[in-house]
Amino acid sequence: MSNSPATTIPEPQVLQPGKIQRIALLDALRGLALVAMALYHFVWDLEFFGYVAAGTAGTGGWRLFARLIATSFLFLAGYSLVLGHAAKFRPQMFARRFARIAGAAALITVATWFAFPASFIFFGILHAIAAASLVGLLFLRLPAFVTFLAAAAAFIAPLYLRSPVFDIPALWWVGLSETVPRSNDYVPMLPWLAPFLAGLGTAQLLHPMLTSRRSAMESRGKPKLWIRLLAVGGRHSLAIYLIHQPLLIGLVYAFSLAVPAPALDAERAYRLDCEQACGLYSAGVSCGSFCRCTLARLKEQNLFDDLNLGKIDLTTDERVARIANQCTMDARSGD
Repeated sequence: MSNSPATTIPEPQVLQPGKIQRIALLDALRGLALVAMALYHFVWDLEFFGYVAAGTAGTGGWRLFARLIATSFLFLAGYSLVLGHAAKFRPQMFARRFARIAGAAALITVATWFAFPASFIFFGILHAIAAASLVGLLFLRLPAFVTFLAAAAAFIAPLYLRSPVFDIPALWWVGLSETVPRSNDYVPMLPWLAPFLAGLGTAQLLHPMLTSRRSAMESRGKPKLWIRLLAVGGRHSLAIYLIHQPLLIGLVYAFSLAVPAPALDAERAYRLDCEQACGLYSAGVSCGSFCRCTLARLKEQNLFDDLNLGKIDLTTDERVARIANQCTMDARSGD
């Protein structure tokens, strides 16, 4: 979420010797997060096809919404790891779950490489869930306060430990690079290990209480209808994750064939895209000044129309690089 946060959460269970008991409320919370994810992706699709303003899904409240979705998925993943292995670590169950999530993550990487080569998902929410699960094994038998301290350290690490040493593709997954890589869903280990460990620590505190109250919970009867409906989706989150976005984007595409989106003003669209990218990947720069400057210079040098037509490669064209460098200096100086 980067710009399109989504995942599967390991199935929450209360383990008793010889018996596995699902927790309907946790399934429902996972299902609710799936609904939120689908809503965000629908807005992203509308933006992609031009029905809402460029930059909508990646800025303001929608950007915060995407981060909250990612946080909820990771928190529930950490919580569920404890519930699945609290009584006894089950290596076969863990290996099967890890293989499913890692395999789905690899599938997403390959698919987005072909669909969006300039911003493919190389380390998104599924990748983060898989990697965090391996780290989480180290904390399963540690006291909860140690887990919470590690969560806090993971959260603040990017504030103090960023370095150009991590500005190479092989280390982008860590999350400490000074330049944020372009991706449709970038969820690096730091700081996103933090909500996973927070969920794990919370389960370490609450699991004994849930286990002792199991019979009391069972005596309450069936959960409410809305919880049961959400729980159905929560129990099949990986399948929903894999099919929902292709389905949504296909529906919006089909709608666009019948009712095309209104054409956007090219200059306005450029400024919106430029300011969104600047806000995500630049620091210490007045994005408004930078984007106004680059637009003016692109037009002065008769490059703007070719840029819109895709005749100019932003990553290799030296003329564009010179304009960007000069406008960056001007924006930093306040000109």
